[in-house]
Amino acid sequence: MVEYRAPIVVVVGHVDVGKTLLLDKIRNTAVAYREPGMITQHIGLSYLPWPAIERYAASLLAKFKLSGKIWVRGFLMVDTPGHAAFSNLRRRGGSVADLAILVIDALEGVEEQTKESLFLLKSRGIPFVVAANKVDKIYGWEPHPNFAFIDSYEAQDEAVQGRVEEMIARIAGELAEHGIEADRYDRVADYSRQVPIVPTSAVTGEGVADLLVVLAGLTQRLVRDRLAVGNGPGRGVIMEIKEEKGWGTTADAIIYDGSVRRGDRIAALGLDGPFNTTVRLLVMPKPLDEMRDPEDKYVFVDEVKAAAGVRVVGDSLERAVPGSPLIVVRDEAQLRSAMSELSAEAAAIRIEVDRSGVVAKADTLGTLESMVMYLRGQNIPVRRADIGPVTRRDVIEASVVRRRDPLYAVVLAFNVKVTPEAEVEAQQHGVRVFQNNILYRLVDDFLNWHREQRNRSVEEELAKLVRPGKVRLMPGYVFRRSNPIIVGVKVLEGQLKPGYRLRRADDGRVIGTVMQIQNNGRPVQLARKGEEVAVSIQGNSMVGRHVREGDDLYVDLPEDHLIKLLTDFREHLEPGEVDLIHEYQEARKRWA
Repeated sequence: MVEYRAPIVVVVGHVDVGKTLLLDKIRNTAVAYREPGMITQHIGLSYLPWPAIERYAASLLAKFKLSGKIWVRGFLMVDTPGHAAFSNLRRRGGSVADLAILVIDALEGVEEQTKESLFLLKSRGIPFVVAANKVDKIYGWEPHPNFAFIDSYEAQDEAVQGRVEEMIARIAGELAEHGIEADRYDRVADYSRQVPIVPTSAVTGEGVADLLVVLAGLTQRLVRDRLAVGNGPGRGVIMEIKEEKGWGTTADAIIYDGSVRRGDRIAALGLDGPFNTTVRLLVMPKPLDEMRDPEDKYVFVDEVKAAAGVRVVGDSLERAVPGSPLIVVRDEAQLRSAMSELSAEAAAIRIEVDRSGVVAKADTLGTLESMVMYLRGQNIPVRRADIGPVTRRDVIEASVVRRRDPLYAVVLAFNVKVTPEAEVEAQQHGVRVFQNNILYRLVDDFLNWHREQRNRSVEEELAKLVRPGKVRLMPGYVFRRSNPIIVGVKVLEGQLKPGYRLRRADDGRVIGTVMQIQNNGRPVQLARKGEEVAVSIQGNSMVGRHVREGDDLYVDLPEDHLIKLLTDFREHLEPGEVDLIHEYQEARKRWA
């Protein structure tokens, strides 16, 4: 008989949308309905057994005729600040997370970090439900603590219901911009195609029952096959490494398959490669209602089965990297296989692929993987990616890129420090190091800098080229008829600068070179389309003989400048300049 574990559910969203508060409300609400000892919590890992949820959501289950029809064992909820939990919930080919709750502020809609969460959810193919939180903040909302959203909604007056529908429509519209079809959960016809939206309140508890029931529905419809587990050696992922007084270095891990026992040997990945150690202790938190006692908040267990969060105590765990697979091995053959698998894992993640590109550094394997995925999604090439602080070697790698492409000669440091040696090296080689602990801000900082540097470089190169221009001698504005000619002109298209040579538009005759431009009596270095200015033109031409009032003149474009403008700088030209270049080319054919 196939055994199924509880699905692993990760909670993600923008800062300050109430992710942790919502999870607290779920736990605190369910605790009143649980069997003794069934709900536990530890550093963002909470197990919610289905019997507790079933009692709490009884009226909603009855309304939808689901009572007794759900086989889900419960949920292992994961909540860690930022995207660390999400990123570290990793395994080859996807994520350890089976489902996700994307928490969105009902009043603010899709925000910057929401977009980042959506990118990660879509890239890893994780089914999710949207919790449109803070529904109690909608103007006129009358709270009904711990009611199902459906019941609370029906109790609101018509105007408030209208505001709720507007909120749902707005969020659905914003999600549609990211290629996601969504609707209020009770109107979703196909959960494999549409994302359910559940309005919730982390303050009043409204919508919590709906959220849990929808998660159960997604589990049964979309992820059942992922939840089958074996009875053999366990597999998991290390979420966090920390020092604990009396225990030394410990690893908080999620076990998603099989089991781990006290005395087992486990293999994991470290900064210096794969290693193995023996489990000395397995530590689990006590039931939620006893967690407040700091003197006695843990229990020691002999075995942990999937799915579960556990603290592992053992030697050499300081070598482990968060995001590393945790593989239980019970004989030498399994150990060799695990070490080989971990070596392949390290080689796949510590990449050196693009000849030119940024150097990416992150604090964990999971965040590094997410970082590289995000950078590639932004079309940013990556020369090298690795975990750990920014070192001298990273700066040297970036300086090599500088010789070929200065705009990618940077180090992007995601939630890691920069060593003093690296700082010195960066100053000496002119390598820019960007640091941030929020991925989208780190990438935005780099892209803004990249854009500024590129624009500056383009402007410097464009300044060396003659740009297209067309002017008309204004009748009645001849101030000097012979060398130098001083006349008033109107710029019809493009631009005019001192040093530009002018040709007659009708026959191509060279009139002379612009010496000075004045606008309202003041010298200027540039005249743009629409401006009327006075110009002095040095040459052997005379007004009335070689050029007349009302004549149109072209800026003479050298052939090599013309080719560069059209091939290298076309996208940087002003509107109308490309058409003017083509017009000038046609005029030259007539002159030939």
